[in-house]
Amino acid sequence: MAKYIAQIIVLGSQIVGRAFARALKQEYAASQEAAKRAGGGQQGQNRVAANLKTGLTLEEAQQILNITKLDPVEIQKNYEHLFKVNDKSKGGSFYLQSKVFRAKERIDQELKASKPPEANERKDTTSESTSEQK
Repeated sequence: MAKYIAQIIVLGSQIVGRAFARALKQEYAASQEAAKRAGGGQQGQNRVAANLKTGLTLEEAQQILNITKLDPVEIQKNYEHLFKVNDKSKGGSFYLQSKVFRAKERIDQELKASKPPEANERKDTTSESTSEQK
């Protein structure tokens, strides 16, 4: 009887060990894939910071706004439509409206990060000069 119990324990340990090893390999592969998609280096760190700040990845934001490419005109059009449709005063959902807003915010961050630094500097100097004129 003790022999059978020992065999069951050994067999159970082997099964759990194999399952744990398989899960560990899958998690490692998933983390490597996520690192590749993030771009690695400074760009990857910036993308992760933006994901944490808004709580959405770029892919999730694109799915929420129903866009495939980062076209500012299409983004604005879909954002305005979804924001109006989910207006609470019109029977919409405040939760969905906030998701739409966060998705637009995340995509705007990505667009801003993808612009060349000179364009951002020119924009800053232009806004400074207009504020000085006032």
